[in-house]
Amino acid sequence: MRILLVTDAWEPQVNGVVRTLTKTVAECEALGHEVEVIHPGLGYRSFPLPTYPEIRMCFGAKPDIERRIREFEPDGIHIATEGSLGQVARSLCLKWGWPYSTSYHTKFPEYVNARFKFIPLSVGYWFMRRFHNSGGCMMVATPSMRDDLHKRGFHNIIPWARGVDTEVFRPDFRSADGGVYKGLPRPVFVNVGRVSVEKNLEKFLETDLPGTKVIVGDGPHLETLKNNYPDAVFTGAKFGDELTRHFADADVFVFPSLTDTFGLVILESMACGTPVAAYPVPGPKDIIPGSDAGVIDEDLRKAAMACLDLDREQARKYSLTYSWRSCAEEFIQNLEVPPMPERRRFWKRLKRLGGKFGSKVRLRLPNRWRRRKDL
Repeated sequence: MRILLVTDAWEPQVNGVVRTLTKTVAECEALGHEVEVIHPGLGYRSFPLPTYPEIRMCFGAKPDIERRIREFEPDGIHIATEGSLGQVARSLCLKWGWPYSTSYHTKFPEYVNARFKFIPLSVGYWFMRRFHNSGGCMMVATPSMRDDLHKRGFHNIIPWARGVDTEVFRPDFRSADGGVYKGLPRPVFVNVGRVSVEKNLEKFLETDLPGTKVIVGDGPHLETLKNNYPDAVFTGAKFGDELTRHFADADVFVFPSLTDTFGLVILESMACGTPVAAYPVPGPKDIIPGSDAGVIDEDLRKAAMACLDLDREQARKYSLTYSWRSCAEEFIQNLEVPPMPERRRFWKRLKRLGGKFGSKVRLRLPNRWRRRKDL
């Protein structure tokens, strides 16, 4: 198939959304599919998103996006993010009557509310419902996230699991002499990820734990945390083998976030043999219970201390049940792909009409493919 992916989150950004999308694209291509990605790095005029400068908000991109879609003639269109590029792609699909899928990667209302308290969660969820409910289906990573969004008025929710690269993240990177944490008081409790206000890192740093607390990563909240928690160790961002060593040489990975929809770092830590302590919220409570690879508890200290008694080999074993190949296969199965005859006729008509479909000219599809009313 020819698959078009539209995303406002792409390299060189470093986060779970980008890792999920790049790994999925690579696996789709390995399976023989052709994937074209529309992303902010294609030369569009843009400005940094306030409080999150790594994300660029693009403008004036509609003519180029429309041209790329028409020339590529995709079999399926997936809109991964709700940003400026995602909005343009959505508007074109609705204008043409072409079905598309979306995915829910980020608790956007909570992220906005954490930065701008005057914007209530209800406004954020109204925006998200309007974006996602107009598509054919919305992919989510966990059952608890599905249930939460269903209660909030989202429709057509289907599962899309995640994976981990167990060849990159491996327990044999752990050093007997302490490795990257040599000389630090043990046990070492670590968190790896973006250092920003919505990650709830203060809860980790305020928790009464023995040994050393380490924050691996960069972000807009880094300097504030350094000033407020001088006893913690801040390493900055790490990549490649060095990143793997920071996972593997730790004794416990502490994941205090309340807003992540999954938490890829949980699987990456487990793949390195390091058990994970977290709160019982969507993401951790879907991954950890019953795994013997971590502990969830409303008392973060209790969860972290209990992890010290877990078998590191079991953490690695559990991570092997997740793969990016199965993630990609599920993604492909979830795509909104019309039957072949209708696809061919659609792109021929669109080309003939110069892309100017109106309300009277739409893709004629069986009922199961007709889009929901835009809410």
